[in-house]
Amino acid sequence: MSGIASHISHLVLGTYYCCAWPHRCRRNAAAARAGRAPAMILFYHRVADHTPNGWSMSTATFERQIRWLSRHFDLISLEQTQRRMEAGWNDRPSVAITFDDGYAENCTTALPLLVELKIPVTYFVASRYILEERPFPHDVAAGRPLPTNTVDQLRQFVKAGVEIGAHTRTHADLGATCSSDALYDEVVGCREELEEALQTPVSYFSFPYGLPQHLSSEAFSMARHAGYAGVCSAYGGYNFPGDHAFHLQRIHADPEMVRLKNWLTVDPRKVGMVRQYRAGYESIPELTGVG
Repeated sequence: MSGIASHISHLVLGTYYCCAWPHRCRRNAAAARAGRAPAMILFYHRVADHTPNGWSMSTATFERQIRWLSRHFDLISLEQTQRRMEAGWNDRPSVAITFDDGYAENCTTALPLLVELKIPVTYFVASRYILEERPFPHDVAAGRPLPTNTVDQLRQFVKAGVEIGAHTRTHADLGATCSSDALYDEVVGCREELEEALQTPVSYFSFPYGLPQHLSSEAFSMARHAGYAGVCSAYGGYNFPGDHAFHLQRIHADPEMVRLKNWLTVDPRKVGMVRQYRAGYESIPELTGVG
């Protein structure tokens, strides 16, 4: 998108958000009184002030977002998110913070800030690139071999209270992975490697890419049978009280504040859009009754 088109899009969204705000306030307050406030989950990738790309955010923007979130939401863990969903009652909107991939720069500002503010975070990593300390192939292909986390870095933050999650071994597209053995290696093998290296339980799994075409019903079932507490997608979506608590839908933490605010104050257009995507994942026989 060109600079002019992006500016126009930002203005249009800002106008829509501001005009809808009074109605949203009333609607969200009514939903909270009825115990129907959403339990939302954000995902970030990389917080850094150099070598920006499509999945990076500046440290100033990240801190601004975290401060805003702290003022307006309960900031809770994935486990607490599931409890609110399972209880069928949530009278205050909440947000859980997650990260995907495992970029080294997150240890400079993002994770220390969350630890300092005592904000729960689940940090999903692709085990092969952590254990071998290699950059991701997509970064190498782009000519920017960004450093990944080391085992020692993760051990340090585990001691500080950061929860580690599994994000496959090789950052694989599980929607395109046909072999059951290959799926098992990515879904379960990743957890085994991380638990051995970090000496900490790994309870949650997140799909790389995370759009509907990158999900796999077999991987959902495999994760359930392997004992994961839940799995995360990444196509945008709201978790409401009474929803299925094994599949946790996440929202991209857009660097534009107006987009983030628009998502987290529950844009009704997005609720309808996401419900179409959810069809098919709630009917997996192995998951019936979970949550």
